Amino acid sequence: MKYTVNCSILLTDIPLLSRPRAARDAGFDAVEFWWPFDSAVPSDRDVDAFVRAVEDAGVRLSGLNFAAGDMPAGERGILSDPRRAAEFRDNIDVTVGIGERLGTPGFNALYGNRIDGVAVEEQDELAAANLAAAGAAAARIGAVVLIEPVSGAPLYPLKTAADAAGVIDRVRTDHGTDSLRLLADLYHLQVNGDDVAAAIDAHASSIGHVQIADAPGRGEPGTGDLDLDAHLRHLADVGYTGYVGLEYKQSQPDPFAWLPASQRSGAAFSTSGKDQ
Repeated sequence: MKYTVNCSILLTDIPLLSRPRAARDAGFDAVEFWWPFDSAVPSDRDVDAFVRAVEDAGVRLSGLNFAAGDMPAGERGILSDPRRAAEFRDNIDVTVGIGERLGTPGFNALYGNRIDGVAVEEQDELAAANLAAAGAAAARIGAVVLIEPVSGAPLYPLKTAADAAGVIDRVRTDHGTDSLRLLADLYHLQVNGDDVAAAIDAHASSIGHVQIADAPGRGEPGTGDLDLDAHLRHLADVGYTGYVGLEYKQSQPDPFAWLPASQRSGAAFSTSGKDQ
């Protein structure tokens, strides 16, 4: 496992395109982003500037979200919204195109909130079709699409690891697409009442990415009571070797003070600074 810095929730005191370099200066060799543009289909100039910022920083883009709508306003994805189906399909090409240029192994597809006046069955059918299209595009470059349970969004239907696994199974069964994986955000699972250890055991073979924050509070490791050390060791024991995304809210002057500089690139270590 290796750490990667989520530059959409961390380092927000500096311009977005300067954050990959700041992560590198802090000792990390990988970054991830939520959708970093104002529209689902940004200009070529904006895309090129983003790609160049990552390349010039000398870090890998380990993860990128598909366009998810207006996140500050509460939106959590557009792929299950019939009114935005074309917008999501257009976004697939842009997102995967960026990933192809930067060697990105995973793309997070937020499912979308439930919509009043639209049958749940219609939303889920559209979501499965859009995820199949996204999965096929990702597979062409050797990448996967990630499905994430989310907390703090009452209308978001995927709360537990089992909820996300059900979507993955549906897309595989209905569309024959086998490039979807679970994004196990340990904070979201804990806050939503999932048994984190049991979820890791039940879905080990489906986990494509991991993110961490402490709970309660979503702060740095060590600011809450979620046993992240034990869960990371557990993930290693069941064979997870991918990235661990640092997706927490800064609550201290140095958001990386909990992690010794020598452990910020290469193999990841436990959150207490001891080898896993």
